[in-house]
Amino acid sequence: MNIWIISIQNIKSKPLYTFLSVFILSISIALLLGIQQLKRSFENQIENNLGKIDVVVGAKGSPLQLVLASVLHLDNPTGNISYNEALKISKNPLIKFAVPISYGDNYKGFRIVGTTPEYIALYDGELEKGHPVENAMEVILGNSVARKLNLKIGDTLLSSHGLVENSIEEHDDLLIVVGILKPTQKVIDRLIVTNLESVWYVHDHGGEVNYERHDDNKRHGEKEITSLLINFKSPRGLLPFLRRINKRTNMQASLPKYELHKLYENTSIGFKTISLIAYLILVISCITIFISLYKMVKERAFDLAILRTYGASNFQLMKMVFYEGLIVAFSSFLLGFLLLKIGLGFMFHFMEYNDQQNMLQESLFQDVLQIGALILMMVIVSVSLAIYPIIKMNISTILSNEK
Repeated sequence: MNIWIISIQNIKSKPLYTFLSVFILSISIALLLGIQQLKRSFENQIENNLGKIDVVVGAKGSPLQLVLASVLHLDNPTGNISYNEALKISKNPLIKFAVPISYGDNYKGFRIVGTTPEYIALYDGELEKGHPVENAMEVILGNSVARKLNLKIGDTLLSSHGLVENSIEEHDDLLIVVGILKPTQKVIDRLIVTNLESVWYVHDHGGEVNYERHDDNKRHGEKEITSLLINFKSPRGLLPFLRRINKRTNMQASLPKYELHKLYENTSIGFKTISLIAYLILVISCITIFISLYKMVKERAFDLAILRTYGASNFQLMKMVFYEGLIVAFSSFLLGFLLLKIGLGFMFHFMEYNDQQNMLQESLFQDVLQIGALILMMVIVSVSLAIYPIIKMNISTILSNEK
């Protein structure tokens, strides 16, 4: 007697119950996996992309917007600040290093960031091909940029004004690719990095280009940057520095870790709500599985009694019910995983989160395993309750009543 075949035939005989069980359970699995994936993606953006950045200094405005724009490159900048003033700030003895960044252009949706060589070191970036930026109008590509746009060393590109892809406001000056970074799984993978002179030159439309080091104040006049990324020698200098910048200057200083964790705390309410809904759906689906299996056992009591008279043991009948629950759970898990991929794909497409701004991290095997174990445990509980009539089954009574 093949228990698997009998279990499959039983499932086929009640398609409505099977469909409801699989569909409801797959919805809860998709929600649980999706929430875990979104949470990990958010946490990854915080942990990986902050790097060694303790403070961001930029124009007055929203501190969170300043952080999102300057660290994660997911928002528009709050404005520009004087490069000379930024240089003065960077000479503070409490500061270990300060990295200026300037941006406002893009190439096919990827941001072009003017900065110093230290910027790549913030993200432990290493060249895979080519050489560092040495002159104005040279750029280094993040690995995702090179891969998705199929660019290579020596290629040239025309930047467009603004942070959204457009062909209307293209600049006339060609940028040349001189290097490609190794993948880092950080924000720099989707950036085009150049020096500050390149950004200034493009926007000055032919103004004098300075090839000297950036610590020469007199050369730059009234040049501006978007923000300054700062690392401190000691945390003790953070608060006095913040108060001085925010109260005594026309700039603002923001703490990236604080702002992003505050954002995470606010969004985590939504994560918790959806998780609660997913667990409720999971409980409902397990109740549906229990009802389906229990109904099958009660309605097929005569068939089960016949199987007993032909030598089947109670354990074999229990296995048959367990296999049905296992098939439903496995099918639901596969469907739930498929729904997750389709749902997230549609969501990011609808929100215009294309490859240029893709923050999504793949689900960890640990998350999948934990949710799979939870589903299996719930199914085992449902099956254990459903097989109770088999344990109490009186063969002679059932056969005599049926006759």
